[in-house]
Amino acid sequence: QVQLRESGGGLVQAGGSLRLSCAASGSIGSINIMGWHRQAPGKQRDLVATITSGGSTNYADSVKGRFTISRDNAKNTMYLQMNSLKPEDTAVYYCNADLNMQWGGRRVSWGQGTQVTVSS
Repeated sequence: QVQLRESGGGLVQAGGSLRLSCAASGSIGSINIMGWHRQAPGKQRDLVATITSGGSTNYADSVKGRFTISRDNAKNTMYLQMNSLKPEDTAVYYCNADLNMQWGGRRVSWGQGTQVTVSS
């Protein structure tokens, strides 16, 4: 069984910072692309940032220059450093990962989400 667990969410004032973590565990052989997504109340889930196993990154225009995605392949963990937070960044943040399983299969898994609330 595979589990992705996010942590690091919370309440912060506008202009503040938070660091999210996403740890993958289970029968994982290796991890391909990983990503952060967010969903605000009443809105669709949107892509925030992605990172490949080689470290190539991609960001939504709304977070470029403020958010930084990174990963530690040895720990099967991904991070999202969020700076200069705005009230419109308020959402539940989800991580996902494209996994190569130990038995040779492949699957995409999602975490349960962590709430980020930015007050004005």
